[in-house]
Amino acid sequence: MLTALAAFNSDSDLQTVLQLLSTGDVNAKASQAGQTALMLAVSHGRGDMVRALLSCGAQVNLRDDDGSTALMCACEHGHVDIVRQLLSVPGCDATLTDNDGSTALSIALEAIRMTLLCFCMRTLILLSRLPL
Repeated sequence: MLTALAAFNSDSDLQTVLQLLSTGDVNAKASQAGQTALMLAVSHGRGDMVRALLSCGAQVNLRDDDGSTALMCACEHGHVDIVRQLLSVPGCDATLTDNDGSTALSIALEAIRMTLLCFCMRTLILLSRLPL
């Protein structure tokens, strides 16, 4: 089922997704990496799919093989709207730690630093090409 869900791209696919979810286990984990459909939707920035999965009973605090939650994944990928969406779910635990001891907040901070580092490096490279 997770493979089928990952293939959906358009809004018109949402009804098909909801039909699939009503007949299967919304919290089933993929055999590789142990990710749930919610984690996959979060990784791909699919807020519509996240809403659909949550409405079908997806559990926000489930962990993959690395101990990561959907919230940690949203923080890592910088999906601010999805972070808000997940934090609004009653029981969403932002204090959970993954296998490395990282929380959603520490992952978000690391992702921001990495984004800033990439921006700075790109800027420096561009500036070095400009004539003085």
